[in-house]
Amino acid sequence: MSGDHSQLRLVRAGIDTYQQPVVYMHRDCHVCRSEGFTALTRVLARSGDREVVATLNVVVDDHLELDVAALSEAAWTILQPGPDAVAVFSHPEPPVSAPALRAKVFGRRLREADFLALMRDTVDNRLSDIELTAFITACAGERLDNEETTALTKAMLAVGERIDWGSGAVLDKHCVGGLPGNRTTPIIVAIVAAAGHRIPKTSSRAITSPAGTADAMEVMAPVALDLEAMRSVVEREGGCIVWGGNVRLSPADDILIRIERPLDFDSDGQLVASVLSKKAAAGSTHVVIDIPIGPTAKVRSSSAAALLEARLLATAQALGLNLSVVRTDGHQPVGYGIGPALEARDVLSVLRNDAAAPGDLRSRALDLAGALLDAAPGAVPGKGRVLACTLLDDGAALRKFVAICEAQGGFTEPGMAPHIRPVFANRTGQIHQIDNRRLAKVAKLAGAPGSAVAGLDSRLRIGDSIKIGEPLFHVHARSPGELEYAFEYASAHPDIFEIGGGQ
Repeated sequence: MSGDHSQLRLVRAGIDTYQQPVVYMHRDCHVCRSEGFTALTRVLARSGDREVVATLNVVVDDHLELDVAALSEAAWTILQPGPDAVAVFSHPEPPVSAPALRAKVFGRRLREADFLALMRDTVDNRLSDIELTAFITACAGERLDNEETTALTKAMLAVGERIDWGSGAVLDKHCVGGLPGNRTTPIIVAIVAAAGHRIPKTSSRAITSPAGTADAMEVMAPVALDLEAMRSVVEREGGCIVWGGNVRLSPADDILIRIERPLDFDSDGQLVASVLSKKAAAGSTHVVIDIPIGPTAKVRSSSAAALLEARLLATAQALGLNLSVVRTDGHQPVGYGIGPALEARDVLSVLRNDAAAPGDLRSRALDLAGALLDAAPGAVPGKGRVLACTLLDDGAALRKFVAICEAQGGFTEPGMAPHIRPVFANRTGQIHQIDNRRLAKVAKLAGAPGSAVAGLDSRLRIGDSIKIGEPLFHVHARSPGELEYAFEYASAHPDIFEIGGGQ
């Protein structure tokens, strides 16, 4: 049906649905009746020369007029309607990738063309969140082999933009995650750029953690730069730390991450495709991957790390990337802070060579920066860490970091939460084990990363002694309610810090 029978005036709903386009209609409007639309129907909206496939939410009271369709922020941004604009609504064609999705759900292997169709439909909003969830679940565990992982990575690359930096090496690093407070990236970028190399770092926001690199960096400088602004910063300072979601280097991955966040899981295949599609899209030539290993890290054993490393290396080779893997200790958090502002504080204390800076964060950053400098063409193997240490100690890394922040829009000191409360030890003894996942959950319940100043400050390490009634860590929150919520969870899980011996 077309024309006036399927046409509605457009208004802005003023509702943020993140990346999911949503349209709101009254249940008694003529379009719902004529087209047979019901709640959660997928609808195609055309306005001028633009179109969007959106999910329908139905209004049942008088908040919306019968001749009006309200658009969520995501749908409004895509359609960009002018004043008094109208849209024609209809049922969209079934997604081209529907057979491939069904095949994967039933356990069949997919070809590169199948993954390409799936990723195209993903970025074109042709797949609903339910369908995307089915795809992610069907790929979880060991349901993607190495060939499929490479095919998925190439498909993600194909539907996004790629940066060409010209000739010469472009360095990059990534941590697979699962380790609270492991905020080495800003330090590494500062060191490597100070050494004269190009390191255009695109980072993600938190997926299942209390802070991603982009969240922590945003406390200190703008990160939502577009491609042109990112290029300008790198040409000026040699490096940057920006949010990858705004430069559309792997937009399909950003959408899949949105689905993975509430599911709280991914797979080796999806992890590899996510990481390497962004590295290749960013124009990287030499990449170091940090794999922390520990019983409550994302990678829990050496055998699991070996499998992930093999998949990373195989996919990198297929893409023409020079990849090195560094396995690191993942038994406990890194640094003192967990949460964007608290992690940013640690980064600055290391760069400023403060006497009280967390030594584990400094050492880990130097190890990884050294590995990346060793991987650069023409480097003398084994000399990278010495160079990294020199650049950090003499202030060159700090000067470069501040210059990068200024180039990205200006440097800001991290703030502090207005509400802080200690969590006390319930016995005397020695720290035997730290549960990274539950400690991270405390920080998330306190409001991180949504509240930049929220999280926790934890200075105890495995092997440290503690007495009953002494603080294990301090919870930081913007509101009293979040503080209490996080405190109650921490109090109910005293085994976050396993204390042995003593009383």
